[in-house]
Amino acid sequence: MRDLNRWSLIGFTLFMAVVLTLLPMPNWAIWARPAWVLLVLIYWSIMAPHRVNIGVAWVMGIILDVLCGTLLGEHAFALVIVTFFVVRMHNQLRVYPALHQSMWVLVFVVIYQFILFCIQGFLGDAPKTLLYWSSSFTSMIIWPWISMMIRDQQRRHRTSM
Repeated sequence: MRDLNRWSLIGFTLFMAVVLTLLPMPNWAIWARPAWVLLVLIYWSIMAPHRVNIGVAWVMGIILDVLCGTLLGEHAFALVIVTFFVVRMHNQLRVYPALHQSMWVLVFVVIYQFILFCIQGFLGDAPKTLLYWSSSFTSMIIWPWISMMIRDQQRRHRTSM
């Protein structure tokens, strides 16, 4: 039963991240949309790397590709690369304070966006504005809030990873 609770919390947070990614936003705020799915993957890759790793990242990337209508494998590739680095560093990242973790989140989101930028550039559809990179900063800013919310849900449901 406890194992089911763990997976249901992970699944619920990933589902909510996809929903937040797909929510419509005003034109002026589209560029500032945080990388919701990546943030949740980073959290779970730090806290439960034996459960959420590159396999889950690949599946979430394929889901994002299908739902967003992008090239199949674009998000999957970027999420797998970033999740690989997070899983490799999870022991160090877990003990860092929130501010230090936020800086690492900035690095991970920039890597994610750079991979997507390169793929889109090869397709001739690269973003032409510097606002493309603003998502990295909004993701960094909301990281402490996201990690605190998921951690509180873990405690509320008494699910340890």
